[in-house]
Amino acid sequence: MNIEQIYTGCLAQGAYYIESKGEVAIIDPLREVQPYLDRAKRDNAKIKYIFETHFHADFVSGHVTLSKETGAHIVYGPNANPSFDAIIASDGQEFRVGELTLKVLHTPGHTMESTTYLLKDASGKDYAIFSGDTLFLGDVGRPDLAQKAADMTMEDLAGILYDSLREKIMPLADEIIVYPAHGAGSACGKNMMKETVDTLGNQKKMNYALRADMTKEEFIKEVTDGLLPPPKYFPLNVKMNKEGYDDISEVLDRGTTALSPKAFETAANETGALVLDVRHQDDFITGHIPRSIFIGLNGDFAPWVGTLIADTEQPLLLITPEGQEEETITRLSRVGFDGAIGYLAGGFEAWKKAGMDYDTITSLPAEKVKENINTKKVPVFDVRKVGEYQSEHIVDAYHAPLSMLNDHLVNFPKDETFYVHCAGGYRSVIAASILKSRGFHNLIDLAGGYEELKKKGVEVTNYVCPTTL
Repeated sequence: MNIEQIYTGCLAQGAYYIESKGEVAIIDPLREVQPYLDRAKRDNAKIKYIFETHFHADFVSGHVTLSKETGAHIVYGPNANPSFDAIIASDGQEFRVGELTLKVLHTPGHTMESTTYLLKDASGKDYAIFSGDTLFLGDVGRPDLAQKAADMTMEDLAGILYDSLREKIMPLADEIIVYPAHGAGSACGKNMMKETVDTLGNQKKMNYALRADMTKEEFIKEVTDGLLPPPKYFPLNVKMNKEGYDDISEVLDRGTTALSPKAFETAANETGALVLDVRHQDDFITGHIPRSIFIGLNGDFAPWVGTLIADTEQPLLLITPEGQEEETITRLSRVGFDGAIGYLAGGFEAWKKAGMDYDTITSLPAEKVKENINTKKVPVFDVRKVGEYQSEHIVDAYHAPLSMLNDHLVNFPKDETFYVHCAGGYRSVIAASILKSRGFHNLIDLAGGYEELKKKGVEVTNYVCPTTL
């Protein structure tokens, strides 16, 4: 038996490769399927099944392409209704993979088709569960993403999830291994651990949602409390996962069109494409194409693209570090953004050498702004998450979370200098690029972010532990 977790950090997503006696099952594959094909080839094995735990909202799965490439059957649990051929399994149905067995445990609640797959070893003993978004480490899947019927509330779904956990998962043995679909950083939950594998017994001790004495009413309240609005691209990804999508090779062919600076400018003007700059934030600060949006590859790139651009059909023109064009397009495609129509050949340096107009961002270190913040009260805008801000922030700083920046545009001064900061500098430059594209040019980015400001003596509020909020 060979089980391999294939974890993609920028999506906080876990796919799984399971091999026995030359047969392979893949669970929740990413959209680019070549790594799974290569892995099976190395094992001299054949991919037999592609198991999907549910219709994913935060990424586009590779199930359709992988099935086309291998002939493997796509398997969903009860209630799934895809537009393509798939096995819609019954609760309790079993599938053989070599000497192993995967048993379907229908566990609705996150979505109504959500399914956990119980792996039994060659002797028939329960060994592991692949829990999808039903059970995370430290948390459970949010119950507010599948409210399609007018009479189905997130409280209703939370109640269904409570029953699924207690009837299907908690009765299993403590030594069973839990392999979830996501880890810390995913928007599919709110309190996930940084670990990506654990035992069920430890989760029964550590996970607030698995408390043995927890009533359904308590569960519903705790699971639904503090949920932020889901990113707007989530339903678009669900649609692609249910109905199918273009092969990633087609997306790469379209996106890897090299454009000269003049051709790039013309394409931007004629197509209405958004110019997306994915270089490091320090490079963007020192020079960028006017009105371009920065979301760097070095951070949580794909989730921020999905959250801030939202429309997966938006045409995109790319400015990338040299040689990272394909990586950029691949990572965009993972969250359903297939609209790249070309990239700037030679990168931003080619733009400058061609004599084209460019813009910069003023960015100052903490020691140069401390007095202005503490005594002159220059306005400060904090773009960190709600929990970060509530826990501790600069005195009198205004909170404008990056994920909801557009809702706060009316609060930014138009004729007065103001500061923008996040925790370390990545998100504040994203915010600065959006604000500049909206006509706010009187901003200053605070280099090094909150921690550097605090270290240099900028006045901050008393710390409040997030668990007491």
